[in-house]
Amino acid sequence: MAERIEAEVAIVGGGPVALTTALLLAEAGIDVAVAEKAAGPAEDLRASTFHPPTLDMLDRIGLAAPLVAQGLVCPAWQVRLHPEGERAVFDLSALAGDTAHPYRLQAEQWKLSRLLLERLAATPARLLFGHEATALAQDEAGVTVTLAGPGGPTQLRAPWAVGADGARSVVRAALGLSFEGRTYPETTILATTPFPFEDHLEGLSNVTYCWKPGGRFSLLKVPGRWRVSIYPDDTRPLEDQLTPEGIETALQQIVPRPEPYEVGEARPYRVHQRIVPRYHVGRVALAGDAAHVNNPSGGMGLNGGIHDAFALAEALMEMTRGCAGPERL
Repeated sequence: MAERIEAEVAIVGGGPVALTTALLLAEAGIDVAVAEKAAGPAEDLRASTFHPPTLDMLDRIGLAAPLVAQGLVCPAWQVRLHPEGERAVFDLSALAGDTAHPYRLQAEQWKLSRLLLERLAATPARLLFGHEATALAQDEAGVTVTLAGPGGPTQLRAPWAVGADGARSVVRAALGLSFEGRTYPETTILATTPFPFEDHLEGLSNVTYCWKPGGRFSLLKVPGRWRVSIYPDDTRPLEDQLTPEGIETALQQIVPRPEPYEVGEARPYRVHQRIVPRYHVGRVALAGDAAHVNNPSGGMGLNGGIHDAFALAEALMEMTRGCAGPERL
């Protein structure tokens, strides 16, 4: 017989959107259980930009300051012509009267996940890492999520559930919701390097979108390294540009140097723009990439997901306390 776990809110997913939702609920005294198929938070190349209003939200729960301490404050970002260096600079200090954080923060999303987990450890919230959601069903009284874990199948039962399980959401599929939109035709190459571009490109911002003859690239700095997004040259075979030699050629076009670049992680990715027709079905709501994905330029994905978490947690607090029904979603 499958183990049965009961909670007031079941959350599927273990990324920053799921964990933010869980912390907001747990610290409000709501019994939360989080199920995530991975053994722990991923620490690979994902989102790395936090916007002023997102930092203001995180400030409400005391997490903005420790996150800022682990990142790079970026008071301005720019759109730049390369190699001339002409640029349009967007100075976020203009927002000083409207936000406590008039800058973009460059910090990998796993740093926020770590902070959230540290806080969740001090709450009764149950974190079920290594438990993959395989099915979801709901009735008038609640939601049952079937999990496959190291100890066998588990039934997670709650009056309300959240699907924050990413772009390939099992919860979204179980709800029968479409994910309409499009996939951009280009394949983008992401590479990291410790090379100090800022010492060679005058006036370079930590967040810079560059246009050059025949193409474009972007440079985003996080502590200790630059993230370089390379948009392939349509006149050359893509497979050639994905090789280490192809990546080296692209980096040499940014700052030519006699030595080869030291490259850390490198991988191709496709960009999607998709959204669900509605954010909830009955007692189940979606948040973050499970509900919407977009071009990563500008860092809107993670930030939008954190905004989802705050709005959704507020609704769930009202519903679990009997102040509102499913229509609150």
